[in-house]
Amino acid sequence: MSDRISAADFQAADGTDDWRVTADERATAVFRTGSFTTGVQLVEAIGELAEAANHHPDVDLRYGTVTVRLTSHDVGGLSERDEALAVQVSQAARELDVTADPAAPTGITVGIDVLDGRAVQPFWRAVLGYQETTGGDADDAAPALVDPSGALPTVWFQQMDAPREQRNRIHLDVYVGPGVAEQRVADAVAAGGRIVTDEFAPAWWVLADAEGNEACVCTWQEAAER
Repeated sequence: MSDRISAADFQAADGTDDWRVTADERATAVFRTGSFTTGVQLVEAIGELAEAANHHPDVDLRYGTVTVRLTSHDVGGLSERDEALAVQVSQAARELDVTADPAAPTGITVGIDVLDGRAVQPFWRAVLGYQETTGGDADDAAPALVDPSGALPTVWFQQMDAPREQRNRIHLDVYVGPGVAEQRVADAVAAGGRIVTDEFAPAWWVLADAEGNEACVCTWQEAAER
């Protein structure tokens, strides 16, 4: 039986306050270590926990920060294993007097509008050196593409019914925590942008810059009923 859980289940679980669900159904936490040495100690602790659980996160060590990303590839999203390991990683951080920054986790995907996704997807797969995602909906424009190393943004294809004249065909989806999203939208508008639509908030807002180039600010939450 699959142990897959929803983003809402993960965020509601005890002990996951340090974490935010970002792009591609990943749970992400950013720990402010203050030094490279402390970061190494935290990474070592995470390594021991991961080996004991036989469940391995992506860990990014930088001076002053450690970023941890959790997902379960076998279920195509988050699982109870991610929840359990997230709680353990947070506890290990506390034991090292390392604090998390729940406002910091961010995920980015790149959306490309297409009329025939299966015709253009091979080009993007080749030029990026990416791989197709497994599974997915048969009605999708084309399977999304992922970086084999897991370091670069996913590229996905949005089906169009007709050409979009005078509008960009490629946009960024920026995933942040629910507590960050509205401020991020307000900051973008204050910086010269505009809201194209908030119809789907708090799941996502569509924004545009002064020349009409679009981006979406997204969260794990569901769209509000209207």
